[in-house]
Amino acid sequence: MGLPEFKKQQIQERFGIKPDKFKRIISFIDFGNVDYWYELDEQDEDGTLLPSGQRLAINLQKLCDFLRLFSDDTRFYYGHDPANSGSLAFISAAKHIFGRHRVFTKRIQQVRHDLTPVDSISNTRVVQSDDRGDFVLIPKCNFDVEISVDAIRLVDDYDTICLLSSDSDFVSLLRYLRNRNKKIVLIKGGHIQSDLGALLDLKINAQDIKQYITMKKQRPGN
Repeated sequence: MGLPEFKKQQIQERFGIKPDKFKRIISFIDFGNVDYWYELDEQDEDGTLLPSGQRLAINLQKLCDFLRLFSDDTRFYYGHDPANSGSLAFISAAKHIFGRHRVFTKRIQQVRHDLTPVDSISNTRVVQSDDRGDFVLIPKCNFDVEISVDAIRLVDDYDTICLLSSDSDFVSLLRYLRNRNKKIVLIKGGHIQSDLGALLDLKINAQDIKQYITMKKQRPGN
């Protein structure tokens, strides 16, 4: 057995994603959710305290390589801001890593949120004002509809769905797939609702795969 096959077997056994149980796996990455998995972490992948000014971030290449150890196909969903060159460069990098036809994007919408006096104290975003008062713009770009439509459209192409998200909006999708006798693997960060958890065949905590998919980065302003 070569090194790549040994690593593949090691990961499958460690996380219980055994090919005799979980056949033909397709992974859906809800990256708007995944991107925040480690933002509050104070320790790195080895449990060592992160230096001041550093944080953990998802490494796209490492994420792709990890999922390929057990997935037959991987699809990546994330929004972009056409006015932000960094955002466009990120999507371009994702397409290079996952494949042009495996990255699905749409424009990020800026949603107005009017500030109350309490909000104004805790707000960290750029405050704007007009005749209606103070407000901030909050970026919003959910992909639960797109992921659900694709998962249903491709339902005959896989036996197992691996969903990377903690979004409870996927309960209806997973219930539908359960009724179609699909196996369900969820890789999640933080708490998930009980009705989502009840539908799973396997649950993997993001903290348990941190060493495989993260990198250290400088925090903004440092």
